[in-house]
Amino acid sequence: MINKFLSFLFALIIFLSPFISLAQNSFVAQEKTSYRLAGIFNNKEDTLEKQFKAKGLQWPAKYIFIRSFKYDAQLEIWVKNTAKEKYKLFKMYKVCMQSGTMGPKRLQGDYQVPEGFYYITEFNPRSAYHLALGLNYPNASDRILSDSLRPGNGIYIHGSCVSVGCIPVTDEDIEEIYIIASYAKANGEDFIPVHVFPFRYNSRRSMEYFKMTARNNPSLQKFAMELKDAYDKFEETHQLPVVLIDRKGDYVID
Repeated sequence: MINKFLSFLFALIIFLSPFISLAQNSFVAQEKTSYRLAGIFNNKEDTLEKQFKAKGLQWPAKYIFIRSFKYDAQLEIWVKNTAKEKYKLFKMYKVCMQSGTMGPKRLQGDYQVPEGFYYITEFNPRSAYHLALGLNYPNASDRILSDSLRPGNGIYIHGSCVSVGCIPVTDEDIEEIYIIASYAKANGEDFIPVHVFPFRYNSRRSMEYFKMTARNNPSLQKFAMELKDAYDKFEETHQLPVVLIDRKGDYVID
């Protein structure tokens, strides 16, 4: 009886697998109904697949993690294909323009790039900045610690290489990032994590600049060290740390 059940279950999985695959890729299929996006996918997808293959990575990635460093003007894409796998670095992109200074965003119009732990909430193929991926700023921590009436909003990773508080890259680069993220979403990653750090904690030059900048600002020093806990955890394990937020709005890394 058990063998018959297992045979039936296996046959059912084989029968349903094309429909499961279709459902997973419906987001990408929907994106490609746009003539403009279809052209971008057609121009970039084959190159991306070859880049993944050259690095021994499976295309497309089912899970991605985006990590950005403000002072160092860098954005990384990390990928994996199962939940238990360790993330592997696919590529580092240059953040081509910066606004604001070290420290988190706390007020609308302060031109600050947020620092902290976010995820992608929006895919905007009609952005005025070529293509854009929206972040969930303000997050729960920001809502506690930022201006209660005007914390700001509308923070994106986008193209066009201009910034008033976002994370801008070139049009060429945002096309790659957008496609990689689209496939991750299509494969079920509804909350693509984005960690934004003030600087690379393993860079002596960056650390020295931060110490000079924040030498008279204990709250900024404390905040940067909260973020460092998550940075260190990922560097050690190549798995995402669990990030909690306490009642004061502080990040707590479990």
